[in-house]
Amino acid sequence: MSLSRTELQDPGAREGAGILESRLTGLSREEFARDVWGRTASLTREANDFSDVFSPSAVDELISRRGLRTPFLRVAKDGATLPSSSFTAPAGVGATVADQLDDTALWRAFADGATLVLQALHRTWEPVADLVSGLSTELGHPVQANAYVTPPQNRGFDAHYDVHDVFVLQIEGAKRWVIHEPVLPDPLRDQPWTDHRAAVADRAAHGTPHLDTMLRPGDVLYLPRGWLHSAQAQGEVSIHLTLGVHAWTRYALAEQLTRAALAALGDDPAMRRSLPLAEQESNGTDTALDLVRERLLAAVAEADPAPLFHRARRSQACPAP
Repeated sequence: MSLSRTELQDPGAREGAGILESRLTGLSREEFARDVWGRTASLTREANDFSDVFSPSAVDELISRRGLRTPFLRVAKDGATLPSSSFTAPAGVGATVADQLDDTALWRAFADGATLVLQALHRTWEPVADLVSGLSTELGHPVQANAYVTPPQNRGFDAHYDVHDVFVLQIEGAKRWVIHEPVLPDPLRDQPWTDHRAAVADRAAHGTPHLDTMLRPGDVLYLPRGWLHSAQAQGEVSIHLTLGVHAWTRYALAEQLTRAALAALGDDPAMRRSLPLAEQESNGTDTALDLVRERLLAAVAEADPAPLFHRARRSQACPAP
């Protein structure tokens, strides 16, 4: 789908539209949920003008004037992350901080082809924080933001997948993206692409791309978690903003349900008893296992995971100032 910027920015035509519709996809939340969310990669040409959110001048401001420290910035080149000691230094007179960004070292690395990754921009750049907060509220899932600044004809990372959904907002320059379907659909947060490195490399090298396209300023690419991707800047510096959506899953709900059940079992005297001694272990353990299974199933059936689940969701939200 491709909508003109005039259509997307016309408040009369989009009265009451959320961020998904007015700035990212041109789709209402209902349409996005039905046709795209967690299902397929989606590209929206000229979705919006994001100059009010992020820009090259914002990169300069953050790197040279904000006194950022690691891990608010990573530096990567040809698939490898550089050690932080190569681009940090003491802050100088009056500051006892040993790991602030060294802008001279950073620009040397950048000139040598390294990508600068400004992390957690929802904590350091107010316009991004506002966008992320609104999108998180609209989706009902935690959202974070990173920016990737890549010199011409270079890439920061090899083909890989993320364990969260992403919206890629092209801010400056052009970047070629090659997208492949997953080798592991819907990976959980503890199932990173490095666990499937060989399959990822084979799919990227020999599989037919689902999408091979150039992103230019204003374009937006959505990728569900697990979709393989690699990107390379073209003839000028590329800046893109990645909004990472850390989707809550049925597995996460199952974790909270299990925790609630275990908490209830802690109040059961029979469950707190010791297992048999060694000479009684065989039959006694089997009997104990039957009892545990019975009590656990009953506790799961009666447990209410909502308090723990909502507490976990609140803990991942960015607190207001």
